[in-house]
Amino acid sequence: MNSDTDVVVTTDRGAVRGTRGDAAAVFLGVPYAAAPRGAGRFAPPQERAPWDDVRDATRPGPTAPQAERRLGSIDMSPYFGTGWGHGDDYLTVNVWTPPGMTGGLPVMVFVHGGGFVAGSTNAALYDGSAFARDGVVLVTVNYRLGIAGFLDVPGAPANRGLLDVVAALDWVRRNITAFGGDPRNVTLFGQSAGATIVGGVLAHRPASGLFRRAIVQSGSGLGAFTTEQAARVTKAATEALGIEPRVDQFARLSDAQLVEAASRLGGIDLRTETHYDPLIGLSPFSLVLDEQPAVSVAAGASADVDLLIGTNTEEGHLYLVPVDKFASSDAADVTRAATASHPSPVELVESYRSSRPRATSGELRSAIMGDALFGAGSWALADAHTAQAPSSTFAYEFGWRSEALDGQLGATHAIELPFVFDTADLPVLNGPHAMLGPRRPPTGLATRMHQAWVRFARTGDPGWARYDDRRRSTVHIDAEWAVVEDPRGEERQAWSVDRRPRG
Repeated sequence: MNSDTDVVVTTDRGAVRGTRGDAAAVFLGVPYAAAPRGAGRFAPPQERAPWDDVRDATRPGPTAPQAERRLGSIDMSPYFGTGWGHGDDYLTVNVWTPPGMTGGLPVMVFVHGGGFVAGSTNAALYDGSAFARDGVVLVTVNYRLGIAGFLDVPGAPANRGLLDVVAALDWVRRNITAFGGDPRNVTLFGQSAGATIVGGVLAHRPASGLFRRAIVQSGSGLGAFTTEQAARVTKAATEALGIEPRVDQFARLSDAQLVEAASRLGGIDLRTETHYDPLIGLSPFSLVLDEQPAVSVAAGASADVDLLIGTNTEEGHLYLVPVDKFASSDAADVTRAATASHPSPVELVESYRSSRPRATSGELRSAIMGDALFGAGSWALADAHTAQAPSSTFAYEFGWRSEALDGQLGATHAIELPFVFDTADLPVLNGPHAMLGPRRPPTGLATRMHQAWVRFARTGDPGWARYDDRRRSTVHIDAEWAVVEDPRGEERQAWSVDRRPRG
């Protein structure tokens, strides 16, 4: 029997009607900024006009314009969500809160991944019921994607998708008390592109004071494009669209035209005399910054923010296994992966062969790709933060292996999310081509990992030894948990060299 009832909360823009059940009160599609239309798609997020009537927040709202995104033979629909839900009013948040909304509760604000071009709050993985059950107010954020969110357009502010996330944090500061949350205890967390955005917000000084803690799940503090790299993407986009690189030219195009053009921007060579492509060709969009977030954090940005940061053991598998490039990899593929991301590819491969003497070429290729994308940038951000805040940095590595795709998917990119959200029992996640595979995860793993994230949000301590630049204590998360000192030391050091391209 469904016992849900309506519940109304008044925000500073107007009242919203959600649903209250036994586990949580839920509000979907609540605007935090004005709908981005026309030239407004290339402007900073604007204040939402007030509304008079009670706004319906019982059903999912529109999502950011995006193309359908697939990753070979693995079903990633629980991760990417329902795709483009058409409608302009998509700068919104979803809120889950305990049904009593008693007040003073820790708040967690989640930024989804999707390569800066896909994803939304309307994804099965991001159900916040478990957070509400455990006394946390969860807020999930939609933000601009692709050309509207991250293309560096002359005359427009850069990183508009990041500015959306900051605007959502400001909405939380002004309104979360009405939902039972404490605006002084906000944890910003994200995964993949969302985690890289979180790193960018750590470096974004205007966001100072809007959050107290941050969690970076498989992101990178070295993942931003330079302005030179971004200009190459802009040139390719304007050529694909047949326009000049001006805001007014982009403003006259429909969302559908922008999405279609973005889908044709693959394969751009972003290597310059000074930088590699930090996304190794997987997306033509990222943050665009003069200084990498890890450098800004090392200089003191967000020194007052507690940080939990980590990666998965086999991140790169997601980009090889589902598209049949894992088992077929050979030594040349390993060398190409190293050459695409490191100035000394031969030495890099040797260090990985030394630390993984029994690894196949597919495993070596995956490891190098995963560290180019996430590992090196996470180590850099962790070291940068601990140098400024030695008592408030924590690190993890998630190692539970999915047996999807004939047992090969492993502890891949995004596999930790069902455990963080305690949604690992969702039927859509289980099966031979589903994220978690045909084998049920260890009993209690999701509960324990979820509780660690909740504990960190509540207290700033997830329950294991702090990370510092000497021991680099990292908890390895699997059926059993163990704290290991500098678990990837040899490989980490291989990425700590001057990484400017040579020749």
